[in-house]
Amino acid sequence: MLDRISFRAGPEPMPVSLRILVTRPQLSAAATAARLAAMGHEVVLLPVMEAVHQPLAALEALTHPHSAIAITSAEAFRALAPYREQLAPHFQTTAYCVGPATAQAARYMGFQSVITGSGTGVSLAKIAADASADLADGLVYLAGWPRSPAFEAGLQAAGIACRTAETYRMSAIPHSPEAVEQLLHPPIPDLVLLYSHETARHFFALLSPQTAHRMSDMRLLCLSQHVANAIPPGFGPVAIAAEPSEEALLALL
Repeated sequence: MLDRISFRAGPEPMPVSLRILVTRPQLSAAATAARLAAMGHEVVLLPVMEAVHQPLAALEALTHPHSAIAITSAEAFRALAPYREQLAPHFQTTAYCVGPATAQAARYMGFQSVITGSGTGVSLAKIAADASADLADGLVYLAGWPRSPAFEAGLQAAGIACRTAETYRMSAIPHSPEAVEQLLHPPIPDLVLLYSHETARHFFALLSPQTAHRMSDMRLLCLSQHVANAIPPGFGPVAIAAEPSEEALLALL
């Protein structure tokens, strides 16, 4: 059941400046909501996708020879959290992480050597290509689905072998039209945060024609251009983060 939830920081209610719709999966949404609350905003939670974990695929892939591990989402580490003991023999292996949040999750898991990209698969593939002499046995990529092909394509172009293990799959949550309508009835949010192409696509598919009309002028803050590409015509204004990080996204508020 969906709930309209207001988050406040501190013992006393804080003035609310914006009403913000957060569409991230539940665990990530809670962290984002806490950040927004500390900034004095009201948060409406509508998790659009949920992760289905497949950790055994990762553990099997790691039994094959490899020089390093690549991760483009901290969700892979959430999938592997119950298997930390089995993962421990790999903690000395270099972990190539797409950005700071994923790198932080890698260190928290126990990885000792972490290389951090700037937030995109393209940039991470370039870092790996520059270190290709150290990657003779290739990479094990702990990936999700769906995903951008950019990282794997970059590795292929650089001649780096990659064994991809789909460690989790993102699945759309089948919210009923009535539940979505109840959550988003007026006052509608001032803006919505969109973190992934698939989330954006499924979010707009959830809206009834009436709700879509009411929300057509709502501000849409997107983590990247790829996310913005999933927004149907007739919605906006749209703003795109300067870089694919939550800090850059929230800077658009």
